[in-house]
Amino acid sequence: MIKTVFITGTSSGLGKLTAIRFAKLGWNVAATMRTPEKETELTAYGNIKIFKLDVTKVEQVQSAADQAVAAF
Repeated sequence: MIKTVFITGTSSGLGKLTAIRFAKLGWNVAATMRTPEKETELTAYGNIKIFKLDVTKVEQVQSAADQAVAAF
């Protein structure tokens, strides 16, 4: 069974590096960020799916979680 991880703040820094690391280890990665339309590097990985999420907006938290569960 393939494991899945949900990571917030993947547009840069530790969040992005963590997403890449898990993807390279074969995990499914639900990567979230405020502006997914700008992302180019993470989209190269088939096991990373990107979701729009601003953690300060409660409705987006539930939506991103629901989308990630449906995707994986």
